[in-house]
Amino acid sequence: MKQKAYARAGVDIDLGNRVKATLPRLLASTHRREVLGKVGGFGGLFALDLKRHRQPILVSSVDGVGTKLKIAFAMDRHDTIGEDLVNHCVNDIAVLGAEPLFFLDYLGTGKLEPHVFSEIIKGFVRGCAANHCALIGGETAQMPGFYQRGEYDVSGTIVGVVDKTRMLNGQKSVRRGDAVIGLASSGLHTNGYSLARQILFDRLKLRTNSRVSGLKGTLGEELLKVHVTYGPLVQSLLKRFNPQRGRTAAIRGLAHITGGGFTDNIPRVLPGTCDVVIRKGSWEVLPLFQLLEAKGGVPEAELYQVFNMGIGMTVIVAADQADAALKFCRQAGHRAWFIGEVVKGRGTARVV
Repeated sequence: MKQKAYARAGVDIDLGNRVKATLPRLLASTHRREVLGKVGGFGGLFALDLKRHRQPILVSSVDGVGTKLKIAFAMDRHDTIGEDLVNHCVNDIAVLGAEPLFFLDYLGTGKLEPHVFSEIIKGFVRGCAANHCALIGGETAQMPGFYQRGEYDVSGTIVGVVDKTRMLNGQKSVRRGDAVIGLASSGLHTNGYSLARQILFDRLKLRTNSRVSGLKGTLGEELLKVHVTYGPLVQSLLKRFNPQRGRTAAIRGLAHITGGGFTDNIPRVLPGTCDVVIRKGSWEVLPLFQLLEAKGGVPEAELYQVFNMGIGMTVIVAADQADAALKFCRQAGHRAWFIGEVVKGRGTARVV
């Protein structure tokens, strides 16, 4: 059969349709009863359950995974990227107390490779299923000549909901004397890869298949570890420690430690009269961060602004409930430590 003109130009619509035909089966595990319509429509449909919330507030976020994609390209491994993206977006809205409802993805590539597409989508599905979040739509764009051979970009949008009376607002609730709990990350998550790649590959001349002391697998495997989701834990924490209106909420504020590290993210949930002091040595720093610190030639202060340094989320909790909250996090399967406290200040975070 003669190849169609558009396919000769690099965009194979028929291939795209064949690949997308597998989506209904793949997406079945992410279904929620509120989802209406079928996959492939012009828009995803979601019927918000208004009986569950007196004053529902929709919370949305959009993000990508940055140059972590370069590691996936180098290793020709694409099954983790989608899960990274979902979990990152879930965490971003979790800090407001929001439950994720649905997710939409965007994939742009020069040439659509069916096995790559399938691996990415499977990652989206795993992330959405783990967070009870429906994957209700997306866009796959074939743009020959725009991307380098074998490369692509992904981004995602998430929408969640929280009742206005239960929305977290650290700027109103954080108080002097509150404790700060740090929840362990799995590694770099999805931030700091440009600097990490420069240190590891350009400066130290390592490769993705290099074996480095302290790392269980290859360097590439370490760099592709999936971004941890804290969404289910946050919902459980709020149910346990912020139970009813009119009662004092023990969970004061949350910060997702992404680009900007401690120094730029924690202040986003602080009142102008409080600082947070983070104490180095109060948690287990992963070997990868020890390597970057020892060999990177980067000032220590910048390390804590670029990387999460082993802490993926901070939980600011009332002092009298701090021990119980820490125990709760650990019993839920997360490594967690007391890493700092709230003090009088001007709305900044200091690592000492």
